[in-house]
Amino acid sequence: MVINLRRLVHHRHVFYSLVGLLAISTLYVQVNDMIAGGPMAIAGTRTEQKVVALTFDHSWGNKYTPSILNTLRQNNVKVTFFIMGPWAEKYPDVARQMVTDGHEIASHGYRHENYGDMSAEWVRADIQKAQSQIKEVTGVSATLIRPPNGDYSQTSLRVADELGYKTIIWNIDSLDWKNPGRDVIVERVMKRIKPGAIILLHASDTPEQTADALPILLARIKAEGYKIVTVGELLTKYSENGILRH
Repeated sequence: MVINLRRLVHHRHVFYSLVGLLAISTLYVQVNDMIAGGPMAIAGTRTEQKVVALTFDHSWGNKYTPSILNTLRQNNVKVTFFIMGPWAEKYPDVARQMVTDGHEIASHGYRHENYGDMSAEWVRADIQKAQSQIKEVTGVSATLIRPPNGDYSQTSLRVADELGYKTIIWNIDSLDWKNPGRDVIVERVMKRIKPGAIILLHASDTPEQTADALPILLARIKAEGYKIVTVGELLTKYSENGILRH
């Protein structure tokens, strides 16, 4: 396309508008490229294989955890538990049982506050504090982190990456924390299930129906021909077509 600059100068408002649009477009491309090339928040993987990762966030209480662990054990299913540092210290035997049962231990941070609102220094201190507690209790050096509430920023992604963590979110939310009913939890997940999905559940005391929904959910997932794996397995073994950015 040929632009007649002399004519545009006579129509200055048009000329300046074009210059502004070009500047904005250039900035957008630069920012987009920076984000695309930097650490990402992972929502799942791109795979043709019928496999999903089941994850549990755990921040407080222990009312339902034994039942959840027992159900997973009975069904020979391994999942990823995103646990908070203070919770691990308060319930060390339960945290260690997760490891003994073969589950993947990941971090859910130290304070349950939104990482996206915080400075790099704050996020770094929070991750490191939880890291120390989780390692002390379980002996595991976690490499995956789910920020509280799934909230993050480019700053928190960068800090987590610098500390050796991948930020994991989800692309199927059970909304179990709302206590909508056992069958509602199951149906919400099953309507959205797809290869490479990361499913969000909670093992804390607030969701009162998750433990009851779990046996049914596991049976339904398996009946659909899906294999249940940890997030680590999903990323390393079932990402042949790439990673799904959140």
